[in-house]
Amino acid sequence: MTVITKDMKIGEILDAHRELAPFFLEMGMHCLGCPSARSESVAQACMVHGVNADELIAKMNAFLANA
Repeated sequence: MTVITKDMKIGEILDAHRELAPFFLEMGMHCLGCPSARSESVAQACMVHGVNADELIAKMNAFLANA
């Protein structure tokens, strides 16, 4: 199982786990296909969108653990 971290790039995460896209969409990140979004780290995206990165990471890792 891949463990998601705050330093991982969003594109890298989505390439490996497309099923995690809804987590990014829920935080208001609707431009998942644009080059800028794909090259941002989770921490950077969370900062821009006012989301707690640790909480998002925990949710995604819990989802992957139960998949």
